[in-house]
Amino acid sequence: MRKKIIAGNWKMNKTVGEATAFLEELKPLVAELTGADIVICPAYTALYAVNQMLAGTNIGLGAQEAFWKASGAYTSQISLPMLADVGVTCVILGHSETRGRFGVPEPDLTPDLLRTFGETDAGVNIKVQATLAAGLTPIVCVGETLSERQRGETDDIVRVQVLGALAGVGAHQVAEHVVFAYEPVWAIGTGEVCAPDEADRVCGVVRHTVESAYGADAAALVRIQYGGSMKADNAAELLSRPNIDGGLIGGASLKAKDFAAVVAAAG
Repeated sequence: MRKKIIAGNWKMNKTVGEATAFLEELKPLVAELTGADIVICPAYTALYAVNQMLAGTNIGLGAQEAFWKASGAYTSQISLPMLADVGVTCVILGHSETRGRFGVPEPDLTPDLLRTFGETDAGVNIKVQATLAAGLTPIVCVGETLSERQRGETDDIVRVQVLGALAGVGAHQVAEHVVFAYEPVWAIGTGEVCAPDEADRVCGVVRHTVESAYGADAAALVRIQYGGSMKADNAAELLSRPNIDGGLIGGASLKAKDFAAVVAAAG
């Protein structure tokens, strides 16, 4: 039976002081909740301080991105050994905001800037392999834009992204050490939520794609989150679906009580 995994992606939010205040409030709210693995993914600047506060708790530490080289002349990048050194155990990879596949570009994001965020499937794959080699768990995001959904391309887009991310990865690694997050781009931060049955269906597409490449055992074990405006009032319904094994939580992870409610909904 797959254990749920609830991960809070803070994106570019919270100073160190704000992060520590949040955790002081969150820790007692989730201390007795055992139905899910809990992960917090703060900004890089808060990783060390957050890790200190999570010692002895049931909350794990994640990062929002990583570079695949261990060291070198890569200005602005953060390596996987650096992340492991501050206690990180899992890393979000291939998020639509790094792939540059926004449903509606924000006003301050010019086309040139969007291109610099344009992570490719091949780039995600390199990072997945490096993350596994470093002993960390990749949370691999996949999902379609609104225009792709309207053209009926959702399943094909998801399959391509799943297989692209896993190229060269072994079946045991997929089953035991990879987490997927289905995040329809049009539902991230918009308040729009994929209907539970449809979210479950597309998570099923992810699972069937894993099965086609790695067999039924790997497909049965791999964990697949849903992300895209999951919050306290819809988490229980989404998490009750057979193919949804958790949530990658954005906005609702920024308030301790809201995030704790999502964790509680996981059982």
